[in-house]
Amino acid sequence: MKPDSHPDLILHRGLFTTLDRSQPNASAVAIRDGRFQQVGRDHEILPLAGPNTRVIDLRGKRVLPGLIDNHIHIIRGGLNYNMELRWDGVRSLADAMAMLKRQVDLTPAPQWVRVVGGFTEHQFQEKRLPTLEELNAIAPDTPVFILHLYDRALLNGAALRAVGYTKDTQAPPGGEILRDAGGNPTGLLLAKPNAGILYATLAKGPKLPIDYQINSTRHFMRELNRLGVTGAIDAGGGFQNYPQDYEVIQTLADAGQLTLRLAYNLFTQKPKQEKEDFLQWTASSKYKQGDDYFRHNGAGEMLVFSAADFEDFRQPRPDMGPEMEGELEAVVSLLAQNRWPWRLHATYDETISRALDVFERVNQSVPLQGLNWFFDHCETISEQSIDRIAALGGGIAVQHRMAYQGEYFVERYGRGAAEATPPVARMLEKGVKVSAGTDATRVASYNPWVSLSWLVTGKTVGGLQLYPQRNCLDREAALRMWTDNVTWFSNEEGKKGRIEAGQLADLMVPDRDFFACPESDIADTTSLLTLVGGKVVYASGIFQDHDEAAPPPAMPDWSPVRTFGGYAGWADEGGAPLQASLKRQAAAACACNVSCGVHGHEHATAWSRQLPIADLKGFWGALGCACWAI
Repeated sequence: MKPDSHPDLILHRGLFTTLDRSQPNASAVAIRDGRFQQVGRDHEILPLAGPNTRVIDLRGKRVLPGLIDNHIHIIRGGLNYNMELRWDGVRSLADAMAMLKRQVDLTPAPQWVRVVGGFTEHQFQEKRLPTLEELNAIAPDTPVFILHLYDRALLNGAALRAVGYTKDTQAPPGGEILRDAGGNPTGLLLAKPNAGILYATLAKGPKLPIDYQINSTRHFMRELNRLGVTGAIDAGGGFQNYPQDYEVIQTLADAGQLTLRLAYNLFTQKPKQEKEDFLQWTASSKYKQGDDYFRHNGAGEMLVFSAADFEDFRQPRPDMGPEMEGELEAVVSLLAQNRWPWRLHATYDETISRALDVFERVNQSVPLQGLNWFFDHCETISEQSIDRIAALGGGIAVQHRMAYQGEYFVERYGRGAAEATPPVARMLEKGVKVSAGTDATRVASYNPWVSLSWLVTGKTVGGLQLYPQRNCLDREAALRMWTDNVTWFSNEEGKKGRIEAGQLADLMVPDRDFFACPESDIADTTSLLTLVGGKVVYASGIFQDHDEAAPPPAMPDWSPVRTFGGYAGWADEGGAPLQASLKRQAAAACACNVSCGVHGHEHATAWSRQLPIADLKGFWGALGCACWAI
């Protein structure tokens, strides 16, 4: 090779699932200038190395394209991540409350302790939320705010005092402040069904200074990288104003410190003034402006407030008002004329069908063909609506909200109605553009593996079997929903989503084989090695020495991230949450004194590998695995 064309990086001895149908498997890749230069076998790739090529031995690990979340509130989530105690993935209320107590003891006045979504009571062994009495006993003086889905918020007495809610405080339309016999707020806020009261209350809490927000956003990206996420589409969000609240992410983009690729949509903030927002934005912003790391992706998920059917399956389905069609048509016509794609939050088919009436009318005067517009969520979408979306050239972005609210849906509508909510397999059969994401960080966890588990198993995080096999996906189809399929939704088809020569070099090495591990293990997957643009953005375990992108410690010093990390409290080695608990269980079950650096205490995993050799233990010993010595 010419000296100036040698790869920057070679990865070899891996089990690559490329999702390139012309070359579905490989064992090595060469990366140059942030893209896959060549994909193939070790004997083809290793000779390409030059004197400055970095070479990483993957030791037989599975390799997947980097995961891309089709709907996450990462810009807003990043501003607050360092202030939030995450109960995502914690399996018992007792553990969650122990975490809360420890954080209360660390948090100085006048700061709050916030548990802001990402969990459901059904994930706990106890199958319940904490009581207000329990919160007040743990934290008599420190404000505690706990958000549960779009459903409710729990505030202790100190938090009620901090936000100033008294017997004279009136709840906004669509929300309720529960009161005692004397008319005083108890601390329970309900969305009925509008979550505005929950978010407006949360917005009263202290905010981090901008340098801390920058640090917080870096830690949130780091947490996503730890789970193998290399890209995302930000869906805007309530109280996320443009351009003010985009200053932090723009600063990181300008400094080259983004560790995942981000496309962002603009979300209107002004009921009855939505068209004015989009008139201003279409005049001042350009669709696709930015680069491969940070780029504009159109409008939504809020286009007009009159079309927002917030899903709270504890409450009856909301009916959209008669003004919906006129207000939506004014905004969609403006967007179509400016060739801006859009995304629209829509939970129920009743809302979707009315929105499609509008889109079809607009299409008569301004053809929508070629605009990558789509609906979000679509839990109860009908086959007729799927066909109408396909005919107009639109798409459907589904998220795993039913993994967190499935029990409530079944309670209200029955098991039969839940069997295809949403009908993901049928969407794929019909050929409509469809992909997957989380809708994190409030209504569900940001963990992509919970979504992948839900797509494959059809189960909620509480273990309820929602879907029959006909609405579940095989593992490759589920993986495509999180990789190649997402690229249409950001108008980046052919640029990323596969491990293929010419595509952006984004990939991850999971800590277990996604295609071989038990279904019950999928949700607990993390990454051992994550690359974005050919650069290592996260590494752990056997690849720890390659980890060079860690941000400074979480700020402020009392941040829950310092003590607990993120999903399942993984950083709390001495505590009881999921990761540490499972390690202790594995060690106890093994009853040996040797923890292998490759397989931990799962020695049988190594011994039972299907390898074309006679001496399994000797083979693993050659790789530096200690299982052979047990």
